[in-house]
Amino acid sequence: MTATDAGTDLRLYLQDARDSLLLKLEGLSEYDVRRPLTPTGTNLLGLVKHLTGAEAMYFGETFGRPLPGAQPLWITGAAESNADLWATPEETREQIVDGYRRACAHSDETLDTLPLDTVGRVPWPPHSELTLHRILIHMIAESHRHVGHADVVRELVDGSVGQRAEGDNMAPGDGDWWEQYRNRVEEAARKASAGDSGKSTTRP
Repeated sequence: MTATDAGTDLRLYLQDARDSLLLKLEGLSEYDVRRPLTPTGTNLLGLVKHLTGAEAMYFGETFGRPLPGAQPLWITGAAESNADLWATPEETREQIVDGYRRACAHSDETLDTLPLDTVGRVPWPPHSELTLHRILIHMIAESHRHVGHADVVRELVDGSVGQRAEGDNMAPGDGDWWEQYRNRVEEAARKASAGDSGKSTTRP
């Protein structure tokens, strides 16, 4: 096994999240990449749009390298609430995906140019001054969190699951196997909720 430095390892995990996120959009209609699948409106294209702003803000403005044309995150107070978490009819999928790739490339330039101990200024409290190392860790966590959201949303759209194109990281099994598995999980949950009696509750 070849040893790698910490920065290389961290960037590998960030890029893995980026690739996985865009994979979740493949093969879907305009409606399906945009439609909200949770009561709070979580949708696939909105997740890409949000992480575009996060990449631009954390690796750009924070280190004095603003990305031209970058859209602000709503938490900065420069946009309406959740404006970065959904796509308007006028915004095309191509625009948003290209914008994400452009923001990621700009982020990579920051990571290529600055050492990890460089201190940047996040434009909102409580942690206004952070190192690039800390920002990189934050963006890995932020990106993988939203990839998890995208996993669930994509499964709700068309049943597609999996971590990567070359390996889904899922247990082997056909539709019947997964139905039986889900039923076992459901039954276990109902028995647990029934308390010590071990009796299943009545399905509503």
